[in-house]
Amino acid sequence: MPLRSLKRSRQIAATHPFAGKKTWVPRIATGVSRAVAAVMRSIGIDAEAIPPADAETRELGGRHTSGEECYPLRLTVGDFMKILQKPGVDPAKLAFFMATGQGPCRFGQYAPYVKSMLNSMGYADVTILAPACETGYGDFGEASSLYARGAWRAIVCSDILSKILLKTRPYETIRGTSDRVYEESLCELCRTLEVPYASNKKQMKAIQECMLKIRSCFRDVATAQDPDRPLIGIVGEIFCRLNTFSNNDLVRHLEEFGAEVWLNDVSEWIWYVNDDEFRMLRLHGNGLSLRALGAHVRTHFQRKDEHEIASLFKEDFRGYEEPSEIGDVLDCAEDYLPPLGANGEMIVNIGKAVYFAQKGASGVIDISPFTCMNGIICEAIYPRVSRDNGGIPIRNFYFDGTQSDLERDLGIFLELARNYRRRKTLHNLGEQAFVASAR
Repeated sequence: MPLRSLKRSRQIAATHPFAGKKTWVPRIATGVSRAVAAVMRSIGIDAEAIPPADAETRELGGRHTSGEECYPLRLTVGDFMKILQKPGVDPAKLAFFMATGQGPCRFGQYAPYVKSMLNSMGYADVTILAPACETGYGDFGEASSLYARGAWRAIVCSDILSKILLKTRPYETIRGTSDRVYEESLCELCRTLEVPYASNKKQMKAIQECMLKIRSCFRDVATAQDPDRPLIGIVGEIFCRLNTFSNNDLVRHLEEFGAEVWLNDVSEWIWYVNDDEFRMLRLHGNGLSLRALGAHVRTHFQRKDEHEIASLFKEDFRGYEEPSEIGDVLDCAEDYLPPLGANGEMIVNIGKAVYFAQKGASGVIDISPFTCMNGIICEAIYPRVSRDNGGIPIRNFYFDGTQSDLERDLGIFLELARNYRRRKTLHNLGEQAFVASAR
């Protein structure tokens, strides 16, 4: 088949709801949203990540929500309204990509709420596509598998970019260098992802070449390591912990206070969704069904893709290894929230908090929207997690756009983290001395 014809067959159909429309992807994490939008462009969708939120976003969102919803919904609505109110915008040529899902979180109600709100405001012509996480967020007709594979690779790459930024930025000798390299790297990644490659193999080769260049750029950043910086693990509700505006740029504040941050990434949530799908299939007696086979095949290729990309950074993340399987995280949560008895982000957050403690973190912060059920349940359990892990400080930070004294609270938390780190160091030295004397 000629390459031109092959490319055409890898695009969305002319009848797809997104065809011929400007499509906006909500900005959860900057890297993920921009990279996923690039993948959409590769299958013929004119997609772009929504610009960063600001005070106008919050004000517009507040006008069109009651205040009882999640803070992420308020910001999402505000972002959508900013787009709709731009001069010359034709709602009939506009589309919003809204991820959704099932489970105890209110996140599953975002899409119908937004659609109902827009209809009541006279924006019924706006297209909203809300594929569920259980279907890989990929309702793109014949191009769905291409999008799903490319989007997964985009998420893995974006997570790596975020992780290497957070591992480098606290130690840079020239302020701003890491952020500049990150932005240049993300632009290069998006240029790589938006190409309509003739095959998945060719796309992977291009991605690996791009990530090797990115690795070199970050390795060239001049740094001065500081062994006294405490390492803080970050868990929490996926939007609030990754959207810097929603959490008042908490990660950067932590860095300015002298900490290094290990942020829970996006791909881990995908792995949890996959694991939960297998659990539900077994629960309903479909463990040997065609659907289960499809899920196993998808998981196989996701794991293969992740390994081929992440292995390039093995030396860079030595000591910062992510769990080899989501089962490792769920095992860490087993004594607190058994996976068969609970569901959702609360399990991942509890398990990852334990994992961070085991990997040497000096503290854990849970970032959640105010009134978030997952955050509230975790907050009730964290004291026990702390006691079981040597008294590691764990603190919930809730956000609703009205925070005050964030710097004071972070200062207090980091003092606790430093004290914990000193106690742990003295304890380890004592154990080493005891072993040496016994010999």
